[in-house]
Amino acid sequence: MFRRTFIGAAASAASLPLASLAQEAWPTKPVKLISPFPAGGTSDVMARMIAEPLTKELVQQVIVENIGGAGGTIGTLRASKMAPDGYTLVQTGVGQNAVAHGLDPKLGYDSMKDFIHIAQVHTGPNLLVVHPSTPFKTFKELIDYVRANPGKLNYGYTHAASGHMAMELLKQRASECPKGVPSCNGFFIVGIPYRGGGPMMQDLLGGQIPMMFINQDVALQHVRTGKLRALACSSLQRNPLYPDVPTLNESGFPNFQALSWSGVSLIKGTPQPIVDKFEAAMRKIMTSAEIKQKLESVGFIVPPPGAPAYTQFVQSEIDLWTKVIKTAGIKPE
Repeated sequence: MFRRTFIGAAASAASLPLASLAQEAWPTKPVKLISPFPAGGTSDVMARMIAEPLTKELVQQVIVENIGGAGGTIGTLRASKMAPDGYTLVQTGVGQNAVAHGLDPKLGYDSMKDFIHIAQVHTGPNLLVVHPSTPFKTFKELIDYVRANPGKLNYGYTHAASGHMAMELLKQRASECPKGVPSCNGFFIVGIPYRGGGPMMQDLLGGQIPMMFINQDVALQHVRTGKLRALACSSLQRNPLYPDVPTLNESGFPNFQALSWSGVSLIKGTPQPIVDKFEAAMRKIMTSAEIKQKLESVGFIVPPPGAPAYTQFVQSEIDLWTKVIKTAGIKPE
């Protein structure tokens, strides 16, 4: 009896270091990074930008797998059901991990309970842009016109995109009466829905729609060539690529912030040694001069590194957009 007990205990003890060693040796095979959007868009670009240096840091190939559909929720749901062994990384972002929770409380995944948020990769503002044929040279001119002419100005949007959310937040904030004013005209503008950003941009450039919010990297070439005019920026600070474009924060809407963003997360239940190793690798990557240059060259801001900062940010975005969507009465398509 003593011999069997001793042997069993010894075997059990021996197995613990082996399991620990297996985790410490992670990864021993290629790692998959699920990007829940089609190839070619900003999210895909960010995923591939990270995959290359992450491959070097982990000494294993990191392969981007695009699983698009339903605003990023299909790929995110599929990822949430995969084994938490460290061999599936997930690209998280504003649409699938914040806006989606406001649109559909029965997504099938919980962004705060089903994932471990390791590192934010990019943050970018939206720009409020108008066609140059419009008379608006400043944001104040646009605001004054809308308040004097409710319902006479329209804008383009794609459902639940960051630009759509930015406009909804502006409509809600601009409709609030100034302190001490009992009533005001609000901010009534008419939204024109589009199935995709490409057709919407074509109509904006052609003058069929007068304005919309759009990501700063997409707007850059058109603003520089004079095909679009930027009136306001949705980040708290001015963007270095648009130094003459005021923020909404400084234009009468304190603390106004509506951002596009993405990051990288693991599946809940991933062993802590793997989490720690992955976070260390991402901290090194996100503080490198190469990544900083790539992001800032197209107007993105390098976010604070590390899991605590990203986790807190994701929660704040869920809270913000859930409130905006509920107030606006927006429903899933």
